[in-house]
Amino acid sequence: MRLAIALALASMVVSIVALGACRGDPVKCDQGCRNYATLVYWKQAEAKIAAAPADQRDAVRKRHHDEFDSYLEQGLAVCVSQCQSANNTNQIECMIAAKTADQATACQ
Repeated sequence: MRLAIALALASMVVSIVALGACRGDPVKCDQGCRNYATLVYWKQAEAKIAAAPADQRDAVRKRHHDEFDSYLEQGLAVCVSQCQSANNTNQIECMIAAKTADQATACQ
């Protein structure tokens, strides 16, 4: 009985270690998620800024700038977690390398 329990525990430990080894790099996931969110956020924000009357654009830009950190922090943890679970090296490298929102969204 003790041998069976010991073997079951050993098997569980091996499974946990194997699962941990299959997770994506948290630093790269953070970089990719931040870059993706930044590019997409500012593409949408710039469209709203451009649509605002000329005399209000500075205020709209400031509002979006002030809201950006909150926007980023709201979804960052979830994005990083999902990225790590997916362990898709090509996708995360694409998200890190993206220079435009269109390039970033094409990574998915």
